[in-house]
Amino acid sequence: MAMGSFNAQNHQMPTAEINMTPLVDVMLVLLIIFIITAPLMTHQVPVDLPRASSTPTPEKPMTLQVSIDAENQIFVGNSAVDRNDLETRFRDAVAQDAKVEMHLRADRITRYETVAETMSAARRAGLSKIGFVTQPGSAPL
Repeated sequence: MAMGSFNAQNHQMPTAEINMTPLVDVMLVLLIIFIITAPLMTHQVPVDLPRASSTPTPEKPMTLQVSIDAENQIFVGNSAVDRNDLETRFRDAVAQDAKVEMHLRADRITRYETVAETMSAARRAGLSKIGFVTQPGSAPL
């Protein structure tokens, strides 16, 4: 007597396995492509650079401290300046150092018009770097 299965049909059922061979083949081909193209991506020109020892000199630009108080008076440093003489003071600072930076401090209740006039005079005098100084912390929304 022959032993067999109870299945009358004599064919195999499909298997639910992933065939890893094509995946490994693709990964190896990609690896070879990257190995070949990686040296081509670096565009280096062989240059024999000279050697020199020096220390960097940090050049700090001159800063011009400009303050506007609550009464809309303008101060350059600690001295009060008339609005008509403000552009002349800025031109003198630019003549001393072309890279001069202006740090502008304005009171909270200063009129925007005074701040705008000060910035406009600085720009006309040749100042290109203007920074606003504020207090750190959270501001009310």
